[in-house]
Amino acid sequence: MDVAETDVQVYMIFPTQHRAKLHPTNPLERLNGGTKRGTKVIGAILLEQSDEWAVQRARYITLESIAPIGDVPLVSLPSVAA
Repeated sequence: MDVAETDVQVYMIFPTQHRAKLHPTNPLERLNGGTKRGTKVIGAILLEQSDEWAVQRARYITLESIAPIGDVPLVSLPSVAA
């Protein structure tokens, strides 16, 4: 650490207004941060949609329709209060 100190602080010789521009990873970090935020938003939307499909009354595939091809006897879901 002591040997690398001068290399790490070399940017201090530049004027203050230029120092922020000297960090080459800032644009990359901003891009990665935006990608993470976008991914979280999309994931939340997909989870919400999945929950809606799971509790939907008019499903595309019902337990009754797949019962003839399954090994497990028919199990019914509790009725939803209207």
